[in-house]
Amino acid sequence: MNISIVIPAKNEAENIDYLVNEIMDNLEARNDFEIIYVDDGSTDSTSTKILELCKRHPRIVRLVQHDISVGQSTAICSGVSKANGNLILTLDADGQNNPADILTVIERTEAFKDNEHYCIAGYRKLRKDTAWKRLQSRVANGIRSRLLGDNTPDTGCGLKAFPKHTFQKLPYFDHMHRYLPALIKRQGGVIIVIEVTHRNRHFGKSKYGMWGRLSAGIIDMLGVMWLQRRAKLPKINEIYPND
Repeated sequence: MNISIVIPAKNEAENIDYLVNEIMDNLEARNDFEIIYVDDGSTDSTSTKILELCKRHPRIVRLVQHDISVGQSTAICSGVSKANGNLILTLDADGQNNPADILTVIERTEAFKDNEHYCIAGYRKLRKDTAWKRLQSRVANGIRSRLLGDNTPDTGCGLKAFPKHTFQKLPYFDHMHRYLPALIKRQGGVIIVIEVTHRNRHFGKSKYGMWGRLSAGIIDMLGVMWLQRRAKLPKINEIYPND
């Protein structure tokens, strides 16, 4: 197993079959991937739908379940902790990230060595959101990018790829998934941004409010800035004793 696609989901039962079928269609030429759904305390039939797919595709689809909802960052951490793949690829469960972009993201990771730190971050240049939501997102992303220097215009895009060993070195905190490029850059990683497509939802509505994210984001951003200022990245030379 080389690639683990981690999908945090909360009350997304209607979107699961459609998204899994798309992922499998786009990766049909590969046999080295798994899809890990993390059911973050859903109150609908999300877990039931995923279990049906686990039985139908036992080698590919897996379910990790939280008994209560603890948020997207913790859901991603839970998925990564159970992943068999060396490369982690995250995807939103609502179907707005297009699985057709997955192969492009994977191709960009092939330029890196196994021990390197990096993040391939999606950029939804043409977002399928309201004008008001796009404006708020541009302002928030602009402020964050200037303060953190992560050179990422759309850190909220769920489509990202990074090595499992890189993620395991990151400090954990709630909402950390929104700062992955800055956190990975902090430990010497390379950040590559690629344009990806963005689609309307097939079913359901967003689980996250813009203003709630903003209030939490200010505190989180200050915390990430604190971490950046205290990062130390020495060049390590391995010295062998003479025989």
